[in-house]
Amino acid sequence: MAQTINELQDAVIEEFSDFDDWMDKYQMLIDLGNDLEPLDEKYKTEQNLIDGCQSRVWLQCDDVDGKLVFTADSDALIVKGIIALLVRVLSGQTPKDILDADLYFIDRIGLREHLSPTRSNGLLAMIKQIKAYALAYSVKQ
Repeated sequence: MAQTINELQDAVIEEFSDFDDWMDKYQMLIDLGNDLEPLDEKYKTEQNLIDGCQSRVWLQCDDVDGKLVFTADSDALIVKGIIALLVRVLSGQTPKDILDADLYFIDRIGLREHLSPTRSNGLLAMIKQIKAYALAYSVKQ
């Protein structure tokens, strides 16, 4: 059975709670980014670039049986880890669940407070883009 967004968020919070030091958490983000499935070059288009990110972040969204499947990539290590977390929590969910989601894990793992203002804006831009896809697909259904 597929996990809910909140179950996935709780799993992320638990993983990050193993580390007290933010250098370790950054390393974990980098590892998550490195583990992200490579994005097919054909999806690395202007259209898939997220506006508002300082580094380049591509986000591809596909509707698979009424659930949104996200694939992503970035040319910056930490940012790639951040988008990997968002993909992990939100990919494979319905548009409605994504729109209704309260992404509390970002604050609980201390991500927002440990990001530079530009990365923080980038994070918000990524979430906004994911929710925009969810809205577009929810209208289609």
